[in-house]
Amino acid sequence: MVRARLFRSDVRVWTAGASVLVIGRGLAGRWEAAIEVDGQARNAGLGRSLARSARHLVPGNSPVWAQVAPGNAASLRAFLAAGYRPVGGEVLLTPHGA
Repeated sequence: MVRARLFRSDVRVWTAGASVLVIGRGLAGRWEAAIEVDGQARNAGLGRSLARSARHLVPGNSPVWAQVAPGNAASLRAFLAAGYRPVGGEVLLTPHGA
């Protein structure tokens, strides 16, 4: 959550046991979601449920974006299973040491 607050505003956090769903306004003010599923809770559909829940937790049925590293297969599968669709890639460039 600390890193999320560096690059996002209106950050909100929900927990499901030791797992976390974070929603905040990111680049261009768009709503973005991030999930972290506790190791003990993996492979049971919790990531998919958290990703799906994010779409219902933003005001006014606004679109929700998720940034998933291409190598993070579990996260990519969870967001795809929750109905998210890949639209492209982006890189956030920050000053050295930021």
